[in-house]
Amino acid sequence: MHPKRSPRDARVAARARWPIRVVPLSTAVRDDLSAVTTAEERLTMMWELTLDAWAMAGRTVPTYSRRDAPMRVIRLTAP
Repeated sequence: MHPKRSPRDARVAARARWPIRVVPLSTAVRDDLSAVTTAEERLTMMWELTLDAWAMAGRTVPTYSRRDAPMRVIRLTAP
């Protein structure tokens, strides 16, 4: 690290070299995998992403039952 550079500045400089591509949502290609994969294959892909996300967060995947899963109800209309 440069002696006068703060840790934040070092991170900013490192990110400047990341290969980034900006694509406006209005022009983004939407990959529809439903024609070339099964539902089981798509769920497997999502599970791999889920495990990666929990690992990157430095946390373990929760083991509570579905019944005990934390949730919040958001009503779209007045009761």
